[in-house]
Amino acid sequence: MNDLRMMPRLITPVVVWLITTSLLVAAPSLDSVDPSVAGSPALGSGGWWVALVVLTAQAVVLLERGSRPLPVLLVVAAAPVVVALSGAGDATSLSSAAVLVAVWSAVTSTPLPDRVRALAGALAGAGLLVAVGTSLSQTSIGLPAGTAILAGLVQGAGVIVLPALLAATVRARRDAQAARTDLALAVEREQSAQIAAAIAEERTAMARELHDIAAHHLTGIAVMTGAVERQIDTDPAGAKESVRHVRTQSTAMLRELRGLVTLLRSPGQAEDAGGQERLSQLASLVEEARRAGLEVELSTLGTGAAIESVGPLAQLSAYRTVQECLANAARHAPGAGCVVVLDTQDPAEVVVTVRNGPPATPVPSGGRPARRGLGLVGMQERADLTDSILEAGPTAEGGWQTRLRITA
Repeated sequence: MNDLRMMPRLITPVVVWLITTSLLVAAPSLDSVDPSVAGSPALGSGGWWVALVVLTAQAVVLLERGSRPLPVLLVVAAAPVVVALSGAGDATSLSSAAVLVAVWSAVTSTPLPDRVRALAGALAGAGLLVAVGTSLSQTSIGLPAGTAILAGLVQGAGVIVLPALLAATVRARRDAQAARTDLALAVEREQSAQIAAAIAEERTAMARELHDIAAHHLTGIAVMTGAVERQIDTDPAGAKESVRHVRTQSTAMLRELRGLVTLLRSPGQAEDAGGQERLSQLASLVEEARRAGLEVELSTLGTGAAIESVGPLAQLSAYRTVQECLANAARHAPGAGCVVVLDTQDPAEVVVTVRNGPPATPVPSGGRPARRGLGLVGMQERADLTDSILEAGPTAEGGWQTRLRITA
């Protein structure tokens, strides 16, 4: 495993060493073709061996460019001076290949902005070393001092400035991509926290409501049924009155349980808990959405009598689900057609399907990452409460479909 991790570190130094040493070996032969431009050391001479050792040392030092990029840059940039002082002549330029790699690593891996001054200093120092080494090598092969210095400055700028600018551009693009990724992750974590908080709040409210119902109504019912048991033989009139009280308490409890279901809807929807919405009222809901501008149609398959086999809580859950789907279609797919299908053909279940097409015009995002709402979470909570099955997801045409299966 360690060997596999070292492979990327080894590849670049090995490639640089192979290229530069191959050119060092081939340079004397190339110079012999045109003696007027000969400036490389003879094969096997002292300068040639010094150049070979320095090029090898550069490749070894480059292995540490990831952990210590700035020291590596300065050490590698000192190589042209050493090669030039050894009398290697034009072979000095071969050491610039390793400097290019070191500059790239220094710019792309140095922590910023806390070490920007150190990076600037290392680049300036490396450029000066390359310029000095090139000037010395050009002087040694007979160029005038002014020309040699100019050549050194050009070589230093070409080896340091241009690669640094390119590496800075690549780093800026990489940092921007990383920032966008971090922003998306932060938004995702925020959404998860909001969903968890909403669910916890709803569960707390449900527990509080259930406690109140149990403490008030069920306790009263238990007391009154105990009285009925004692009165049924001795005081029939009193027993009938107690039964009427039991009926009153039971009706009130059912009404409050119906209100408890509304706690499962998405935050921000202020709906009256006292109203009992049913599947038979879907036509009114669709008509209301149509008046609001949504292109929606209602299709009923089967007989309406089968709806009565569905309990009131399940009917309220289905009604709220359709209501949420129509609101989502109007919000996220403006101008798209929408179809609500109430299928009661199977006597064992009632299936409610809401399907809308893709938006007629793109919905502006405002330049911020898309946020998932909490509506789907509320729908799933309602379905779980009534032992129903919720299926929701995009369609092949680019729209959205939500299907709720209710056991009859």
